[in-house]
Amino acid sequence: MEQDILDNISTGVLGLDAELRVTSLNTAGEALLKASSTRSLGVHARQLVLDPGEWLASLRQVLASKHPLTRRGMPLTLHTGEEIHVDLIITPVGSERDSRLLVELQPVDRLLKISREEGLLHAQETTRAVIRSLAHEIKNPLGGVRGAAQLLARELPNEDLAEYTRVIIREADRLRDLVDRLLGPHQQLQLQSLNIHEVLEHVRNLILAESHNTVELVRDYDPSLPEFSVDRAQMIQVVLNIMRNALQAAPDPRACVITLRTRSRRQFTIGAELHRLVCQVDIIDNGPGIPAAIEHAIFVPMVTGRAEGTGLGLAIAQSVVNHHGGLLECESTPGNTRFTLYLPMGQQHA
Repeated sequence: MEQDILDNISTGVLGLDAELRVTSLNTAGEALLKASSTRSLGVHARQLVLDPGEWLASLRQVLASKHPLTRRGMPLTLHTGEEIHVDLIITPVGSERDSRLLVELQPVDRLLKISREEGLLHAQETTRAVIRSLAHEIKNPLGGVRGAAQLLARELPNEDLAEYTRVIIREADRLRDLVDRLLGPHQQLQLQSLNIHEVLEHVRNLILAESHNTVELVRDYDPSLPEFSVDRAQMIQVVLNIMRNALQAAPDPRACVITLRTRSRRQFTIGAELHRLVCQVDIIDNGPGIPAAIEHAIFVPMVTGRAEGTGLGLAIAQSVVNHHGGLLECESTPGNTRFTLYLPMGQQHA
């Protein structure tokens, strides 16, 4: 019961004995230190990081003084070579004869990520609210213009003049369709339990057909991912929009390489909500990358790097993922653009 509680805490919790050997490590601590609890139990604290100087000094100080210690933004270099920054809280527990330490590790990078995601989600909701208001104001007069053009067409004495009214009607319909696309998918999610790889394989076949089998598609799937509830049609649209952008951005489809990668993430925060299990889907391409001038706004409607693009594909993709309770992120440099989907898999799979 006690371990179950610890494993549901998003903060990394580490137990050490008087000799600074690991006695317990919760799930969040495993993810943070990139070390499994089974291999860490009984291991000295110095073996958890590459450069243990400051880390060990802090632990020994609390062990000797019996007073809690808090360190903000302390750097730790993991055995993977990755450097992380953590807020470190060390609390002495136990008796004089049985001194132990309770160590709490809260990644600073995670706090910054939560803040950034909350801001992104809030900005997207604000953008959608503005677009809904504008759409309402635009569609009403469009309907009037279209209706007036139809009435005018009936009164024209010369059939040659009817072409002008047909142009008005066609353009009014085109603007109406554009406004509908700006609003994004407005129907209810049709959720069904399926494996995300079925969606990825479906889109993979579509892209191969569109490129006449010239693009190289690499699969790096995690076969242990369980089924979870998604709207299949809308999720296909999300992945298709991203992969089609990668294909269209490639100077030569024959040199285009798109990698599809799936992983599971435990104790993962999306916005301010902690999820026990999240599906991570990476869509990576080797194209020229997103122009730096628009990278910060690629999920905003009408922002595009292509002259013939509408800038709606990524905005709609983000909206769909948000409706699933997830988040879509992007990192781009020339030769390596990665879109990452985070989708909660639900408590039944945790």
